[in-house]
Amino acid sequence: MTIRTVTGRMVSPFGKDGRGALSARELRRVGVVDVGSNSIRMVVFDGAARSPAYFYNEKVMAGLGQGLATTGRLNPDGARRGLTALRRFSALAEGMGIHPMTCVATAAVRDAEDGPAFQQQVERETGLKLLVIDGQEEARLSAQGVLLGWPRARGLVCDIGGSSMELAEVGGGDIGRRASMPLGPFRLQQIEGKALKKHVEQVMAEAAQTMGTHHERVYLVGGSWRAIARLDMERRGYLMTVLHEYRMTVDDVLATVKWLGDQDMATLKARTGVSQARLELVPLAGLVLRQFVQTFAPPEIAISSYGIREGLLYEQMSDSIRKRDPLIEAARFTERQMARLPGFGKKLHQFLAPLFQDVPESRERLIRAACLLHDTSWRAHPDYRAEACFDNVTRANLAALSHPQRVFLGLALLHRYKNSRAGSPMEPLFALLTPEQINDAEILGKAMRFGAMFSVRDPAEAGELSLDRKVGRLTLKLTKTGRALMGEVAEARFKSLCAAMKVEGVVG
Repeated sequence: MTIRTVTGRMVSPFGKDGRGALSARELRRVGVVDVGSNSIRMVVFDGAARSPAYFYNEKVMAGLGQGLATTGRLNPDGARRGLTALRRFSALAEGMGIHPMTCVATAAVRDAEDGPAFQQQVERETGLKLLVIDGQEEARLSAQGVLLGWPRARGLVCDIGGSSMELAEVGGGDIGRRASMPLGPFRLQQIEGKALKKHVEQVMAEAAQTMGTHHERVYLVGGSWRAIARLDMERRGYLMTVLHEYRMTVDDVLATVKWLGDQDMATLKARTGVSQARLELVPLAGLVLRQFVQTFAPPEIAISSYGIREGLLYEQMSDSIRKRDPLIEAARFTERQMARLPGFGKKLHQFLAPLFQDVPESRERLIRAACLLHDTSWRAHPDYRAEACFDNVTRANLAALSHPQRVFLGLALLHRYKNSRAGSPMEPLFALLTPEQINDAEILGKAMRFGAMFSVRDPAEAGELSLDRKVGRLTLKLTKTGRALMGEVAEARFKSLCAAMKVEGVVG
């Protein structure tokens, strides 16, 4: 990774090859600042090294790049507001003990003639070393943010900012071709009438020549894309408002961009929570997105909440950390912090393994995660614990988890505390699953419901499960300890599990 320092020299902040090698312990709390053309944001990550939580997150819509295409200089009011925000961020980092904090600036600062002066002023007045990256590096870091959220991401990353749009290929954990184009809304504000549409078409055609149009999935990064996705949810009546991993089709995008032309923006702001500053850029961003999907025609479009800031964190991870599963890492960390008996989740998973021997890897990781999370909502009131489990998982900051997978995991945890899901306020979200998936989630939940209370330390000390699918029989072989533990409640929960599996239960 190369950047421009205040002296103009190109260096790498993470070593010769631009690849970090920080340990999990060193990654416990990492702070980054992203100085974009529209917003300036400070994020502090903490928690599990491979799947960190947002310990602190603050944004200021400074608008540094507004008017840049006309004046060639940073927006004076934006520079003033930006400097004020960076002073605050520097003081916050000092208070949190974050040294150093990685700060990068993108299109506005790199393109403005007074960008170097702003960079020097920031360092002089705040102590923050602002690293100005070029378009290629911006594309790479955004792609790394996607890899943090999707370790197996394959396709094209498209990141839109206030002044530019970046593209990058991802696949097999690597980043391929990259491109940067002047298609940010602030730049397009300076082009009027028919010339605007023609300009977007021409630049997009050039991008297609550079990057190709064969990509099976597109990952959309950036606040304007997320705003359009949130508006697409509103148009469709989509009930889960988690933006990360939200999926759209080309037809969805075209329908939403057209629908927006007939909507009152003040009403949409109230209904969706999208800021006024962001909504003002949506029409131009929608024009770009419409042309993008028409040009590249991706079979699938996914929204990524992870971008350049997460890419900066990923940059500092060693290869061994990058190879971990973000979902399992987050579940392990949550268990350590919130469960009554940390470590029991692994034992529960091992005890229940005979029930799920033939499941694919995609389901196995959900089963492991569910077992790790099965007891992390125990502090909730017993009357609401089942729904709290569901709500916590479906809204949690979890990577590598699609919306249907979130609901599957949430429903399994709901059944961990409750036999029946009838009348649940979460019921509308069950529609994201097939009937078979709903049944599988119920089985997993009832298996955890039995196994979690069968023994205090380790269910394997009390018994062993074996499933004979050919004859439809689930056998629980009890130990001496298990015979003492197999009371009325345990027996009822075992019978409930067998009923959900449609097998005969035998206790021996």
